[in-house]
Amino acid sequence: MVASEFGEDTAILIPVKDATEMDLEPYSNIVFGGPTVGTHTWRDSPHNTDWDLFLARLVKINLEKKKCAIFGLGDHVSYAHHFVDDIGVMAQRLEEAGAQLVGHVPVSGYTFEQSLAQRGDMFLGLPLDEDFEPEKTQGRISNWVLQLQKEFMLPA
Repeated sequence: MVASEFGEDTAILIPVKDATEMDLEPYSNIVFGGPTVGTHTWRDSPHNTDWDLFLARLVKINLEKKKCAIFGLGDHVSYAHHFVDDIGVMAQRLEEAGAQLVGHVPVSGYTFEQSLAQRGDMFLGLPLDEDFEPEKTQGRISNWVLQLQKEFMLPA
């Protein structure tokens, strides 16, 4: 849905399972999409998912001069104390790699208890709750992509 909103001729999708460090090199604007809470968030879970493996390599990638945005799926009812935590995990790794984070979203309008993705009154990316707020997804994506087009300095 995010790629469609940008336009099919603008967005190139690279599944994280197949992604390499070299895949990111040619791009100055990168959008990452991931799960809410992954095994890299919970210490007692195995660390062998596609995202776990990619995030381990991400800190070795030089993302300086690259603008990066993140969206993540969340469930604000079942995971109210871990709502979109992976946005926060990914944001930390991207910052460690030198990326400039864009696409911050106000926490107002969301119901949750706690999130690693929150800094002050902003989320470090776009939370999407397909389980309990699917009717809000398209509007949130449309607004976010408009915001990113400005932050990425792309034509709208």
